[in-house]
Amino acid sequence: MKRNVMRGAATAALAAAVLTGCGEEEKPKPAAAPGASSPARPSTAAGGSVGATGSACALPASFDLVAKWKPKAVAAGSPLAGLAQQGPFRMACEIDAKPAGNIGFLRAWTGTASSGTPRAALESFVGADRTASRATYKETRAGSLPAAEVVYETYSKLLDESKQEHALAVVTPKGTLVLHLGGLDTQEHRAMLPAYELAKGSMRLAS
Repeated sequence: MKRNVMRGAATAALAAAVLTGCGEEEKPKPAAAPGASSPARPSTAAGGSVGATGSACALPASFDLVAKWKPKAVAAGSPLAGLAQQGPFRMACEIDAKPAGNIGFLRAWTGTASSGTPRAALESFVGADRTASRATYKETRAGSLPAAEVVYETYSKLLDESKQEHALAVVTPKGTLVLHLGGLDTQEHRAMLPAYELAKGSMRLAS
């Protein structure tokens, strides 16, 4: 019961947030009743791609989306752009899971560096979050690109608990890309992992 009360209070607070681009959801779905099933896992049906010139967000690398996830560019000159900064990275694209039934986003952050290691870039990104802890890094590949990946936790004041996060980084001739999956809480985060894995597995240099 305490969990559902906290979740309901958190979603209400997020709904009232002015900075919807930096919150987890502008109109969150109601808290699940005790015994209710977990949120549906997102469909892996093709939902287009993002990253290439002419797509919703131009990024150093492109990747595929699951159906109903909606990408939106975060303009560098917008009033909120100054708040969408984490270490040397600026949020360039926010991909909303709400139309697919989840509370959370895939967020693409970009940096100007076109050299260095993905691991160093990722450590810089995570290190800029003062609530981050329990980070576990590994070298991997994101589609055709060398990458680093991290699983870690951040502390949510609204829920008064820690929640899981995933992020990966690639370094390209057009700059560095960090792809981050958050979520309202760990339950939502895990429900959205198939979307993150699809993006990771399909990543390639943007055209």
